Amino acid sequence: MRFDELELGNEVLDALDAMRFDECTPIQEQSIPIILQGRDLIACAQTGTGKTAAYLLPVIDRLAEGDLPDDAINCIVMSPTRELAQQIDRQMEGFSYFLPISSLAIYGGTDGATFAQQQRGLRMGADVVIATPGRLLDHLKMGNVDLSRVSFFILDEADRMLDMGFYDDIMQIVKRLPAKRQTLMFSATMPPKTKKLAQDILNNPAEVKIAVSRPTEKINQSAFVCHEAQKTPVLKHLFQINSKRVIVFAASKLKVKDLTRELRRARFKAAEMHSDLEQNQRNEVMTDFRAGKIDILVATDILARGIDIDDIALVVNYDVPREAEDYVHRIGRTARAGAEGMAVTLVSEREQQKFGSIERFLGYEVTKNEMPAELGQAPAYHPERRRSGGGKGFRKNGGSRENGGSHNGNRQRKQTSDKRRNPRQPRKEQ
Repeated sequence: MRFDELELGNEVLDALDAMRFDECTPIQEQSIPIILQGRDLIACAQTGTGKTAAYLLPVIDRLAEGDLPDDAINCIVMSPTRELAQQIDRQMEGFSYFLPISSLAIYGGTDGATFAQQQRGLRMGADVVIATPGRLLDHLKMGNVDLSRVSFFILDEADRMLDMGFYDDIMQIVKRLPAKRQTLMFSATMPPKTKKLAQDILNNPAEVKIAVSRPTEKINQSAFVCHEAQKTPVLKHLFQINSKRVIVFAASKLKVKDLTRELRRARFKAAEMHSDLEQNQRNEVMTDFRAGKIDILVATDILARGIDIDDIALVVNYDVPREAEDYVHRIGRTARAGAEGMAVTLVSEREQQKFGSIERFLGYEVTKNEMPAELGQAPAYHPERRRSGGGKGFRKNGGSRENGGSHNGNRQRKQTSDKRRNPRQPRKEQ
């Protein structure tokens, strides 16, 4: 379906034409008519499917009708990270280019002058406020913002916000909103806690679900099965082939910092990206990376979703992602806008079962690269086995357990352990 087949105003269509947006994505085609009807919506679709336009376009169209207050905040968009808030604000500017609609991005990590600018913007009543939960709550507590006349409340990447522990912040914000409003929730996944939030804040919502798609065939996926100590040498080996326009994803801020230092010592132009950086530092890193002053960006999952960089040549999963959806999000940073790209995952012995689960989701086995001889012997790949005891008792070649353990016993331990597995706890931003 084309955008001009939807009931959008001419000014919005002109902006889409200027941005060369012609065809709707599935999430846009299904969501926009529902939002234009004024219904609450819960939409599940992975990153990169056009969710931002799916909610911004009908809201902008509604604002353009001119029957909402000029001196009030009419729409709140909640974002889990500063980077995504900035990106949504940029898209908002593009979509509303031909309309007198104001927007304001509110996020932490800024200096006093920026905070004061946010205060002024909130008090003047920007049409659309894009905010991270914590910073919006700060302004609410200081009396800088009145949400009593908000018409649209939108949660983008709702599952990510809950993973980061923002449930209480979101509920405090909801209490300041009018009961009569349109609430839209967009999420890449729909775990139980996200469903509970939807039940708490949405009113008889319509539902749109776009199945998590497999990675595009334009991504050349492969993996190195290795010992944990071999990961950094393998990474340096990869960079002998390609070290330009690379994102490396690691599981923790500490690993990101250590790995960035190691790469810099090896004379690679690398920079780190994680939540410990001040906002001006993050902005500088992203500007330098886009400009080619930095070749390798080492990041936590803060960059896995919602960051729009089109010309990434290589994505490396230094650590195997926790979920298959996270794997898709990460490697989806490459092969964008019709280009081709590469994605390489480093799989330690402890991570083999997790990577096996990802392969089952994909429906095929990811190609395993041969370990360079100078880096030593690699373990065999046995993703069906559940490892215990820190990996002790396995031979390097991945054979059966020493001390007489059996495959059947291993499967029984897997079943027992699966029953005892604790649910994943909410975590703060990495």
